[in-house]
Amino acid sequence: MTTRLKRAVLGLSACAAMLTMSTAAVAAEEQYIPLLTYRTGSFAPLGIPWADGKLDYLALVNERDGGVNGVKLTYEECETAYATDRGVECYERMKGKNGGASGFDTQSTGITFALTDKAFVDGVTIETMGYGLSHSANGAVFEWNFPLLGTYWTAADVMIQDIAKQVGQDKLKDQRIALVYHDSPYGKEPIALLQARAKEQGFKLDLYPVTAPGVEQKSTWLQVRKNRPDFVLLWSAGIMTPTAIREAQAVGYPREKIYGIWWAASESDVVDLGQTAKGYKGITIHNSAGDGPVHDAVRELHAKGKGAENRDKHVGSLAHTRGMMISMMQVEAIRTAQEKYGKGKQMTPEQVRWGFENLDLDEARLKELGFEGIMRPVKTSCANHMGDDWARIVQWDGSKFEVVSDWYQSDKNFVDPLVKEMSAKYAAEKKITPRSCEG
Repeated sequence: MTTRLKRAVLGLSACAAMLTMSTAAVAAEEQYIPLLTYRTGSFAPLGIPWADGKLDYLALVNERDGGVNGVKLTYEECETAYATDRGVECYERMKGKNGGASGFDTQSTGITFALTDKAFVDGVTIETMGYGLSHSANGAVFEWNFPLLGTYWTAADVMIQDIAKQVGQDKLKDQRIALVYHDSPYGKEPIALLQARAKEQGFKLDLYPVTAPGVEQKSTWLQVRKNRPDFVLLWSAGIMTPTAIREAQAVGYPREKIYGIWWAASESDVVDLGQTAKGYKGITIHNSAGDGPVHDAVRELHAKGKGAENRDKHVGSLAHTRGMMISMMQVEAIRTAQEKYGKGKQMTPEQVRWGFENLDLDEARLKELGFEGIMRPVKTSCANHMGDDWARIVQWDGSKFEVVSDWYQSDKNFVDPLVKEMSAKYAAEKKITPRSCEG
């Protein structure tokens, strides 16, 4: 072989090696998703299936789809025990890892409050499906917050709508409605909406704060027995929920008159109570009581020994399904971003934020994802960071939850003015100039 020929061969070999390395680099693209969870503490009965649902869906996307257009999802948990300081610590440690976090599902209203100001500065998305700051639905002010699919204001509004349906709209003014709530930012969040509705519609509103973690409620339920409200709205989570139901039984308050927020209406809240909780109602975010092809896909994943460690224990439960919904929205935000910024590439935090803001999941797409019947179409925009807030009412029959209502949406006549007022107040306090969402 001549020297010239040897050089040519070596050159081609080098090019081939570089091409191989380049291909490997592209194949190695990864998208980092931090997972704040609470598998310990008083909220663990809710937090464990919720976390498992998030993990299972991310594992499913990697196993079944090879990631998002070839980009594998990498993720890790950080235990918060629902403590705000620990949540902030997790955030600070994880926000810049592996090219930047694809967003945080904080799993806590208190942590959301603490991180919202940081998100503006750091450029990190805060995804709060069904919780968080209700007024952050206004994307013109809250560029980095996404309270997807519903907020505590929309939930409280739907509960009042269902009560009005039970008693008759003309008799709502004669009702006495009590809010028994976890004395924290989480529990206080629905108060503004309920006060606005009470003022407009004439019903009496009683407020009963319960000190965390909520294991001592005897005095609260003695007041309930004394004042005899027609309905009780329960804003609790974890061990506070079964405690409330037991105390309701102890004072003779009918469980069918109690409505629990979606974080107080999972199987883990009532399964040990059995018939004691019979009649207890809850609200679901979209139809998270449903079971669809996505559940079958996760069961198949578990059969391979993959996914969350608590395999099959929680699949199909309301909390686990909500966890999957959260991760699905995260993944679809990444996929939407790739449509604009390049398929097969790692998306930056800013690009993922754009994906969250431009979600458009129609019925056909939801069916492809296996969420048909579990979710209705949802579309976000610059102005609307919540999307569509469908919900249903479920009721415990002693052994399982049954859907007992048609679809509801919140009454925008009550919700929208609050969003506008409170987001404007926040913008003024923080000296934020709202974005223009026109054009």
